[in-house]
Amino acid sequence: MGMMKKWYLMGFFWMVLIGSCSKAKLDEINTDPTKLTENDYDPNSLLAQAQLKYANMGYYQLLYQSTMMQLLASTYYYYNNGDKYINVGSFTDYQGRIFDEGYKDASYIREMQRLAKLKDPVAYQNLIAIGDIMFVMILQRITDTYGDVPYSQAVKAMEGIKYPVYDRQEDIYNQMLNDLEKAIAQLDTDKPSPTADLFYKGDIVKWKKFGYSLMVKLAMRLTKVNPEKARLWTEKAAAKTFTSIQDNAILLTDASSFDSQNGTSLALRTYSDYLEVRWSKTLINKLRNTNDPRLGIIGEVPKDGLTNSANQNLIGNTDASVQLGLPNGFDLQNGATDISQSADYPGGTGNGSDFAPLGKYSRPRTNVYLKLGGPIFILSYAEIEYLLAEAKVRGWNIPGTANQHFTNGLMGALQSLSQIDPIATLEANKINEFVLQHPLDESSTETAISEINTQYWVATGTNFNFIEAWLNWKRSDYPKLNPVNYKGNVTNSTIPRRMIYLSTEVLNNPENYKAAVARIAGGDALTSRVWWDR
Repeated sequence: MGMMKKWYLMGFFWMVLIGSCSKAKLDEINTDPTKLTENDYDPNSLLAQAQLKYANMGYYQLLYQSTMMQLLASTYYYYNNGDKYINVGSFTDYQGRIFDEGYKDASYIREMQRLAKLKDPVAYQNLIAIGDIMFVMILQRITDTYGDVPYSQAVKAMEGIKYPVYDRQEDIYNQMLNDLEKAIAQLDTDKPSPTADLFYKGDIVKWKKFGYSLMVKLAMRLTKVNPEKARLWTEKAAAKTFTSIQDNAILLTDASSFDSQNGTSLALRTYSDYLEVRWSKTLINKLRNTNDPRLGIIGEVPKDGLTNSANQNLIGNTDASVQLGLPNGFDLQNGATDISQSADYPGGTGNGSDFAPLGKYSRPRTNVYLKLGGPIFILSYAEIEYLLAEAKVRGWNIPGTANQHFTNGLMGALQSLSQIDPIATLEANKINEFVLQHPLDESSTETAISEINTQYWVATGTNFNFIEAWLNWKRSDYPKLNPVNYKGNVTNSTIPRRMIYLSTEVLNNPENYKAAVARIAGGDALTSRVWWDR
């Protein structure tokens, strides 16, 4: 049994146990020496559980952020949610999944910390500190997606708080930055390391770098609403962040167990998805227009015909010259928005019942992106270097030049493809040539910020970190994307700026939910903006 499966199963068992036992049963377990007790349980296993749950977003990011950001495109109906801004039946519940799954994840972290403090707070000092870092990371994604959410009273049902207040996002950010700084200070290389750490295998030095890198990401979210606070916290962390792609936070999934497989890869192997999800024209054209060597790495054009297109064992054509992106906003419904009506439709492949209408468009390369045991990127060196490049463009006091950080980001983004799969490795000379040919254009502040964040979008998109691509797009407003105008869309043909709260909150926590919605300009809608996205 691999380490992930072992710790996942132990963590799952414990969460089921504490979630399903009555008080009488728990009392029995706690007094019967032959039964499992809290002191017998290793809290490390809950770290692995929380890390896997945080990383493995699958359809949660595919149905919305992947196509909203025009990184992927699809003609299949349930992708209309993100590709065309249409609410498709029960699939709208996926808008609330980051909320629902995020708080479950946060509960694992708090239970892990409770057990660690109960057993030996000194021996588990690093595990407890990592828990605080993880908690901030989890809650950041939740608040960035929805706005005001529970933080100060989050996951405290065991303390009697069943109806947590929704804190204002400004207050959440103030608290997250402070909590993160305190957690990093508690990391100690002389203390025992976590034994079920799926990010860094217990490497405390790397966790410190991760903490400061996360601090930069938190701080830079504030550039629109509080640039001075953004500057202060970025300057505090800038010299202590990731230094190479070896610091990338990556979770390697386990193909041998359904519960720990790569959820995004699994989803894209669904028959309809495999046939009708393609790289977006917007992304492919960006790579082509800049002679980006990633073009011949990330995509493949299927073999001709529907049967061959559906065969996941047939390797497609990876030659950069034939890669073609699917424009967002089209379908296969034989109407005005059928893909065949696109001005640059190349035609399909095959004939008759074997006709593949999307046969000439580039899909994510199967042997790179669709491995069931493939890696999931959490936070990368490239992302942080791009953020530091922007900070320097803004005139902030951090080491290095804007172009140095931009170059580091570009090089790191290209190098990190090898961490997805060795066959995606770009030759060093190709990387160096591309980087030398693309220095940062600093002719104006806005031009530089546009270029930096467009590359951030490419990096997160080609790493399949679609949620982060969307969140940074909201923050920076780059790249400039042309929204889809599809009949029946619910956003007035604008790209969604937030997701709608979990639907059950209006029933389970009505007063606090309604108070939060009342503070949102525009209400609980896809077109409303969170506090920092002003």
